[in-house]
Formats: sequence, C-alpha cells, structure tokens
Amino acid sequence: MKPSREPVSLAMFIALALLGVVGAGGIRSGHGHPANAPTKEAPMIPAIHLPVEAELPSFAGATSWLNSPPLTPSGLRGKAVLVDFWTFTCVNWLRTLPYLRAWSARYKDRGLIVIGVHTPEFSVEHEIDNIRRAAREMRVDYPIAVDNDSAVWRAFDNAYWPAVYIADARGRIRYHHFGEGEYEETERAIQQLLAEAGVSGIPTDLVSVEARGTEVAADWSSVKSPETYVGYEKAENFASPGGAMRDKPRAYTFPARWTLNDWGLQGEWTVGREIAVPERPKARIAYRFHARDVNLVMGSSKRGQPVRFRVLIDGHPPEAAHGTDVDAQGNGTVAEPRLYQLIRQPGPISDRLFEIEFLEAGAEAFCFTFG
Repeated sequence: MKPSREPVSLAMFIALALLGVVGAGGIRSGHGHPANAPTKEAPMIPAIHLPVEAELPSFAGATSWLNSPPLTPSGLRGKAVLVDFWTFTCVNWLRTLPYLRAWSARYKDRGLIVIGVHTPEFSVEHEIDNIRRAAREMRVDYPIAVDNDSAVWRAFDNAYWPAVYIADARGRIRYHHFGEGEYEETERAIQQLLAEAGVSGIPTDLVSVEARGTEVAADWSSVKSPETYVGYEKAENFASPGGAMRDKPRAYTFPARWTLNDWGLQGEWTVGREIAVPERPKARIAYRFHARDVNLVMGSSKRGQPVRFRVLIDGHPPEAAHGTDVDAQGNGTVAEPRLYQLIRQPGPISDRLFEIEFLEAGAEAFCFTFG
C-alpha cells in the first residue's frame, strides 16, 4: 500500500471507526415456498456489517474519462459502485488488478459498476496517451476517471494507492479497503450490496484468478526491502560517496561496502526530483536487497526509442532468477514508462546485490519496489 503525502483525517476516522465491526451471519435469497411443501434452501450470501460511511462524492473534478462518458453519483443511483484509486506504475495496485477485472466481468450485468480513478504520482502518469496505453495493455476496460489534478482524490479524502470504496444503490459508501488483500471481504460486500438492491441470481462463491508476472501477490514473508525512490525528493539509503548532486550531471561510484537496502550509482548521472538519468553508456544502479522480486519503474527520455540494459545479480546473469522483462542473460529494453519486473527468484531468498547497467544513455529510473 502506497500512502500519499496528503492529509488523511477522514480516511483515518473511517478506519478507526470500523475496527472490529465485521460479523458473521447470513441472508436468504430466493422466494418463499407454499406451506407444507418441501423446500430447498438457496445458497446464502454471508452477511457482513456495512455501516453508512458517507455519501458517494462527485467525480466532477476528473480532467477526462476513458472507456465511458462522464459519470455522476445521481446517474449511478440504482447501481452498486466500486471506486478504485490507482496509478499505472504502482505495484501494490497491479497486484489487485486480477480481482478488479474479475469482479467487473462477473457482476457488471448484475448491477455493479467499477470505476477506476487514475490519480498520478509521477509526471509521466499525467500524460493521457500513457494512461490510455497502460489501460489497454493491462486490460482495464471499465470506466476510468482521469484525475490529473487530484480533485477526485481530495473529494474522497483518499490517502492511498490502491484504495477501494463501494457505494450502495442509494449512493452511500458502505465499505472501503486500503491496500492489497481482503479480496474475500471485498467481494462479499459487493454481493451483499447487490442483494440489498434486489438483484437475484447473485453468485455465492468467490472469483478465482490466475495472476501472472507483476500481478502475482508478493511473498511477504521474504520481503525485507522497502519501496525506494531514486529521485532526490524522496530518496533514502543512498550510499554512493558524496551523496547526490541535484539536477546536475556528476560522476558517481559505488560504496566500498554494502549493507542491506543500500543503493548507489556508478558512472555519470543526473539526479532529478523524481528520476535519475544516465548521461553516458555503461552507467549502473546497484541495490543490496532481500526479496523474491525486484521491480523498477523506468521509462525512456527518448520517446519511442528503446534503451538497452543488462541486469546482474551478485555479479552474474540472473538465469532462473530473471524477471518477466529480461531474459536469462539479463538483457532487456526500456521504452514506455511502466513498472519493469527484473528479478523473480525461485528461492531460497537471501541478501543479494542487484545491478542494472544501461548500455545507452536516455533511460529514466524512478522507483524500486519488491515482492
């Protein structure tokens, strides 16, 4: 779960107010039976306590819409509405996407509308062509509110990517969840709010998803490395001697010794507010990590022109530990801005040194994440 730096007053209030409210029980679907006739019980949807949290806020602050004309709370009355805050480079959101797609497909003809609110974190995520491309490649076919000014984010008093809010058919938010997980609870809330709206034939089982690549759930038991920004505004644990020079080219070297979660640069780089850019070929980034997966949000400053790179782990090609965006020898290319999966280890997991060498200038490195 990736928090923003905005106030969290309402979100925190909701979270505190709802601690411990989930209960057990059941509601019955179907119609009554004649007296004395044998009955066959319809499967029950387990009931959960879903208090009214707030009215569904307006989407009027969206700068544009994809996959749909603009939607309004009044126009959505009679429908259950799942609002999902996302941004296309966020690994935490990517790992929830198989469920969002499955819920939209399963319940859209039963009265559920999924709305993805794309609120960007990085500057490249403001560009509508990048959002459109990401949505197409990730098969996000439900309505998308493009929230480039964060107006919808503020209307919901949201603080996280990802965040899910579910409103009932009367336009009242009845459920929310921040971050990954709680997929069963979220789907049960969908089922219950559809049942309250009088929808019949609602499935009582849960969706089954087959996640691949960056959408596979993290191996949390092995993750000991945190999300790490490369730009100077939020960078931590930068270990190259002399620190980072802001917005100016400089030659960097790796530290003589590495401790867990140290990272550094080698070669000539320009470190900006949110990115680091190699100025010459053979520039490297290294990170001492502990996790199954290593991901890096990257792009190319030469739009439309890919930049070649090579990945090493402990000084050798990754072979069986390569991620989906490199081959066994560690070779890959970066073009469009997105999250690239560079390492996926088969195990066992231990402290290791990851390196990426850019064979050409022009790449942009934003942020490491792990899984």
